[in-house]
Amino acid sequence: MKKLFSTNYSDNAFNIALLILRAGVGLLMIPHGYQKLIHFSERKDSFMNFLGAGSTVTLSLVVFTELVCAGLLVLGLLSRFAALALVILTTVIVFKVNKGDIFGKGEVAMLFLLGSFTVLLVGPGKYSVDGAMGK
Repeated sequence: MKKLFSTNYSDNAFNIALLILRAGVGLLMIPHGYQKLIHFSERKDSFMNFLGAGSTVTLSLVVFTELVCAGLLVLGLLSRFAALALVILTTVIVFKVNKGDIFGKGEVAMLFLLGSFTVLLVGPGKYSVDGAMGK
């Protein structure tokens, strides 16, 4: 019971928690990108035009981020780059698309933002490709 309320943790527990967070965020994000990819031709003309880049370019960047960067996050390869891309994407979704409604429509995006931001700050952990390479 004493250990349950302790604030101490082992390095191994910390690294396992990072693995679960990193892989969880990445695996849960991939289906969003996959759906956009298979319906790309239907959505390319009506997708949000962010910063005047054009709806096709914006959709392409979103698909890249939700598929490739999420996959990199799962592997723990280039983790901080992937997490940064996901932080930018989910920030736009929370505050531009969902107008800051973090307790309503933007709740899921906010959770992705928090998970991605945590990985960006803390890094991928020891149980990752980056960790194995000593980065």
